Amino acid sequence: MKKKTTIKTGRRDVRPDAPAHVKGVHAGNTSGNYDRQDGHLPDGRSTARRSTGINPGRHDPIDPGMPNLSPA
Repeated sequence: MKKKTTIKTGRRDVRPDAPAHVKGVHAGNTSGNYDRQDGHLPDGRSTARRSTGINPGRHDPIDPGMPNLSPA
């Protein structure tokens, strides 16, 4: 006969009947949010600053005529 084991868990942070979505909280990809973020250009392109915050200038192309392919 197997001995029944009990799994110990901590206290829950949220009530089980709490809603998953809160009204008034906007998603990060809502229209207009990209205009305010670093690394997004007005024409829809992006720079290395979008993908990395550590010395982003080193991730940009050396020659201005080259395409800017961000790391991510």
